[in-house]
Amino acid sequence: MTASIVGWAHTPFGKFDAETVESLVVKVATEAMADAGISAADVDEIVLGHFNAGFSPQDFTASLVLQADPALRFKPATRVENACATGSAAVQAGVKSIAAGTAKIVLVVGVEQMTRTPGPEIGKNLLRASYLPEDGETPAGFAGVFGGIAQKYFQKYGDQSDALAMIAAKNHANGVHNPYAQMRKDFGFEFCRSESEKNPFVAGPLKRTDCSLVSDGAAALVLTDSETAKAMGKAVTIRSTAHAQDFLPMSKRDILLFEGCTVAWQRALEAAGVTLDDLSFVETHDCFTVAELIEYEAMGLTERGQGARAIKEGWTQKDGKLPVNPSGGLKAKGHPIGATGVSMHVLSAMQLLGQAPEGMQIKNAKLGGIFNMGGAAVANYVSVLEPAK
Repeated sequence: MTASIVGWAHTPFGKFDAETVESLVVKVATEAMADAGISAADVDEIVLGHFNAGFSPQDFTASLVLQADPALRFKPATRVENACATGSAAVQAGVKSIAAGTAKIVLVVGVEQMTRTPGPEIGKNLLRASYLPEDGETPAGFAGVFGGIAQKYFQKYGDQSDALAMIAAKNHANGVHNPYAQMRKDFGFEFCRSESEKNPFVAGPLKRTDCSLVSDGAAALVLTDSETAKAMGKAVTIRSTAHAQDFLPMSKRDILLFEGCTVAWQRALEAAGVTLDDLSFVETHDCFTVAELIEYEAMGLTERGQGARAIKEGWTQKDGKLPVNPSGGLKAKGHPIGATGVSMHVLSAMQLLGQAPEGMQIKNAKLGGIFNMGGAAVANYVSVLEPAK
């Protein structure tokens, strides 16, 4: 039984001192149910994606969704977590309940509040998504982990600073058109390429413009089975999903290969009966620009070591052969961890129904791919979406 997305909600991402995890959850849960045209009584199951890892003093947050409506009381509610792929883990948990027939309507919510945490604590919290015996003392936190990956890539394939700056510039230009994005400013290639007081090096060859933003935000969607979806106001079919979990220690694998990403893409495309060439766009996990670069290779867009070709030849621009991150990606949109994967599904659904904001819409989008990653290519989730037929 295939699941379909029939409603959604999305807060802007940014720094929101007046919000809490609870208020963000309640807001998007309420709006998503209204958007789907259902009542709280119609919901059979709730899945909350919330990484936390010390960002919020309130843990055990699954039941916060019930605050959106008294009729949600006594509904099954579960919090899931898989590092930066937490949002997609929540979506896939909901899809499995639909497929198993244990739920007809599932409310999926993703949330994170990160900006209230002091800077040093942010780095410490994020490093919990790495293998602490090896990476726990990494300078600059998770940026340091990916800075090290970038250095290894440069050592093997040559200096890719131009390609990284082009990826950053692309995503920032795309983010200008995304009303939910935290940073809606087109910085241009020269700013992203050059070290400056406003764009200093953060870790290894990575500058500030190579790093995604610390964010607050939430997104939610309503899932149902495809038969029920036919009677709904709108529907986007989740044609396939895949999840490949890899070793946590980077010492046990070749970190430049992102092998879990490759496996997840292969499984999802095979299950959907399509190829990468069939996709109209991809939303991919650009927590750092070097991640997007390696993901070009891991998904099969280019050969290994040739990811720069995809950005330099314009393949991944909005008018290219495979637009990547038309939303602006994590780079411009922000990365409230538990919300990110849900956001990717919401924005992809909007694209496929022709409802993306002006300037962000991909013309004649028929099939969308999503890659959401937890840790350094440890938790790898892919979804393939299409408008319901």
